Amino acid sequence: MRTFLISRVLQLLVTFWVIVTVLFFLFRLGLPDPTLALISEGLSPDDRQRVIAQFGLDLPLWQQYLVYLQNLATGELGMSFHYKAPVGDIVFERLANTLILMLPAILLAYGFGATVGTVLAWRRGSRLEGVGITAGLVLRSAPVFWTGMLAIFLFGITLAWLPTSGMRTLPYEETTWIGRVTTWDFLWHLVLPMLVIAAYYFALPMLIMRNTMLELIGEDFIEFCRARGFSERRTMYRHTARNALLPVVTQAAVTTGLAVGGQVVVEVVFSWPGLGREMFQAVRTSDYPVAQASFVMLASMVLVLNFLVDILYSKLDPRVTHAAAKG
Repeated sequence: MRTFLISRVLQLLVTFWVIVTVLFFLFRLGLPDPTLALISEGLSPDDRQRVIAQFGLDLPLWQQYLVYLQNLATGELGMSFHYKAPVGDIVFERLANTLILMLPAILLAYGFGATVGTVLAWRRGSRLEGVGITAGLVLRSAPVFWTGMLAIFLFGITLAWLPTSGMRTLPYEETTWIGRVTTWDFLWHLVLPMLVIAAYYFALPMLIMRNTMLELIGEDFIEFCRARGFSERRTMYRHTARNALLPVVTQAAVTTGLAVGGQVVVEVVFSWPGLGREMFQAVRTSDYPVAQASFVMLASMVLVLNFLVDILYSKLDPRVTHAAAKG
């Protein structure tokens, strides 16, 4: 197990270094003079050179790269051109807003989807299977912006059950982030976008779980469980479903990492101040420190989640750890 963990940690560090290096040169080469987004047209050449020196952009590219790595190692992400504020404060607040929206939605989608997929596999050929697969495919294929606008029209405007935008009702006096997200008003605003995202991701774990279950139902260990007198429910959930969870867990980690930065449409439709919408705003306003930090944060989350999945794999299937140790 120790060899397995050391190998995965080294892979994670090397991969992260490659990603941040590519991001550094991509933004530097794609936007050679980012101060154009910061300074006014009437700034004199001398003042402009002072601004460039202030941000260290007059240094050779390799020196800028070393400074970038040093700052990244110490958690210094620079200053936002657009907000004139530390990038770390902006990115971490937006990331927290996204996580508090995405994590419940992903947990709901994968928990409910895996359960439904298990039932559909066990009821193969029934009318329930046809209805479940059709509903899942419709939700998955529908554009998420269309689903969001439909949910706003139905539950927010027509029925007036749920709020349609933002994280809270204005005016609002609470100043701390914890205070803002621990109120009933915030939870009420969370329901509609969370359900839209959960509906979009529901079909994927359902279909993966169903297909994996169908491959396992004919295995010898299933017949052995039945021969020992185990109930169908125990055989289905405690034995078959546990072995079928491996690909679902892998997909859940990938989905979570991508969903953090990939739900720009949902955050824009519901005016949710998350990381995805902030990345869109940063690109639109040429605020490359915020955009670069957002991409680094997104890459870090994907890498960490995949690392945690590797550890969880070793718990669900010890053969994974043994195979890695032998390799």
